[in-house]
Amino acid sequence: MTSAPALPAPTVWRQYYALTKPRVVQLIVFCALIGMVLAVPGMPDGPQFLRGLWGCVGIWLVAGAAAAFNCLVEKSIDAKMKRTAWRPTAKGELSDRQALLFSAVLCAIGSAILYVLVNPLTMWLTFATFVGYAIVYTVILKPLTPQNIVIGGASGAMPPVLGWSSMTGEVGPEALILFLIIFLWTPPHFWALALYRVEDYRKSGLPMLPVTHGNAFTRLQILLYTFVLLAACLMPFLYGMSSWLYLFFALVLNIGFIGYAMALRRNYSDALARKTFRFSLIHLSVLFAALLVDHYLF
Repeated sequence: MTSAPALPAPTVWRQYYALTKPRVVQLIVFCALIGMVLAVPGMPDGPQFLRGLWGCVGIWLVAGAAAAFNCLVEKSIDAKMKRTAWRPTAKGELSDRQALLFSAVLCAIGSAILYVLVNPLTMWLTFATFVGYAIVYTVILKPLTPQNIVIGGASGAMPPVLGWSSMTGEVGPEALILFLIIFLWTPPHFWALALYRVEDYRKSGLPMLPVTHGNAFTRLQILLYTFVLLAACLMPFLYGMSSWLYLFFALVLNIGFIGYAMALRRNYSDALARKTFRFSLIHLSVLFAALLVDHYLF
């Protein structure tokens, strides 16, 4: 009997790349980039541009390392869920050793880049974010409490802070405002997904809010969070970080998010929950893009 042929190299590399959760990491780097841009008045000079570029590379690598570690820890859970069953660790296409080594190498290279080519503060903040997501959230909070995404959302809200510290070597109040926006955006964003994926989470054994407290309670929480999020999204304008252009987009986007949440509260359907989840992605992306454009035009 002949042994099965080895996987061609491109396929193996695609599997490793999939472990980094590319779409999630792209949003992380984008949010970090916004923090970098807002930290520099006007156009960046040559050294600032290079520092920002290396900051994006280092943050991307460490974020990818955290994602790979998450895939390793949750491989048995991922295998039970349609949304994640395709992941290489869940399918057994990559071994635990391969995933762990890949995560460690990415984290080490990314941390070295940040320490040497950006600044030590950003390296330590990024590494703390890695620990917060890969260990505190994934290993401890996620299987323990339905408030996992609220508490663990602090790690996901760090990218603008990392971007800001990359350019300034410190964490200013403006960075904390951006942190607050993402921190409050995360629960309604993720709970909308959990609503229409509730059976997956029930099978996995994870105590997500729709599983432990039901559909109606989760929809109420989504609605309440969108109102609090609106207040947070007004803070860049009130603090003087942005002008009327950003304020316009912030109001339109948040009214839209509240509208989806109210519709979801009144008349639930999986299709509407899916639309709410997708709109939440548009909300954050366009909101931060508006901050970027506003910064350069005004």
